[in-house]
Amino acid sequence: MKKKIVLTGDRPTGPLHLGHYVGSLAARVRLQESCRQFVMIADAQALTDHADQPGKVRENVLEVALDYLAVGLDPQKTTIFIQSEVPALPELTQYFLNLVTWNRLKHNPTVKLEIQQKGFGEEVPAGFMVYPISQAADITAFKASLVPVGEDQIPMIEQTVELVRKFNRLYRTGVLVEPEVLISSVARLPGVDGKAKMGKSLGNAIFLSDSSDVLAKKVKGMYTDPGHLRVEDPGKVEGNPVFTYLDAFAEDKAYVAGLKEHYARGGLGDSGVKKYLLEVLEAFLHPIRERRQEFAKHPEGVMQMLRCGTEVARESAQKTLLEVRRAMGIDYF
Repeated sequence: MKKKIVLTGDRPTGPLHLGHYVGSLAARVRLQESCRQFVMIADAQALTDHADQPGKVRENVLEVALDYLAVGLDPQKTTIFIQSEVPALPELTQYFLNLVTWNRLKHNPTVKLEIQQKGFGEEVPAGFMVYPISQAADITAFKASLVPVGEDQIPMIEQTVELVRKFNRLYRTGVLVEPEVLISSVARLPGVDGKAKMGKSLGNAIFLSDSSDVLAKKVKGMYTDPGHLRVEDPGKVEGNPVFTYLDAFAEDKAYVAGLKEHYARGGLGDSGVKKYLLEVLEAFLHPIRERRQEFAKHPEGVMQMLRCGTEVARESAQKTLLEVRRAMGIDYF
């Protein structure tokens, strides 16, 4: 059987964290064994709201690549590439922009929420406003049939499907492939401060590259149950970030179940649970940290890997672009 094609990626605005791992990185490592996978470092998309910080974006391209390699993405199985180095992508975006209305863009739920979160007000960069169309170009350029995303990104894929259907209908073709959403089976990790989302810029993330000392400090300061004031008091397990992390990373599920029961009835302090969580996370992150440090010793080799992956991505996207131009009747020469 022909392998399904997967397109996914990350914006290089900072190092990747545990939320990225449970939300997408673990799935990517699995998918590379059975699918044809393209993983994009979305630097062009990062510039839609970091245009004044191109140096930061450039620097983090390498950091994200190191995180990819450290968690187990294999360049022999997964094509890892840099978005801005694939010229077919902005050209496809230009053609797709003619197939969507400004009103539709304004009412994309994901875009509306992100505009609010970023505090743009009336000063929304045009590039940010149209990035769902750029994302559609990314997905369709590689004819991806599977796109792993969080639930908050589902409206983006729905808009891509709308564009694919409109393009194929308008130009009487079957060139573009409708993607399907692949939702992570693991719930989103909260931040260490108890907030619903772990974010690079929110100061509440545990990064894959954090040292043992930094990890210990973050775990020690984690938000728990504010009503659990004394060891003997019953504590809340539901919504307690410490137990959410244990559910995601602890291998001994029976032991975790026992901790939950003990904590809920009282007699188990937060420090004891955090001590176990620290052991679990250190055991998980230690090999990732070591692999990352080894790859970081050879940055030129990592960049060469990105160069090779980008060349493969260019060739694949260019082939789709030529098919699109032919379907539109603008293949002049």
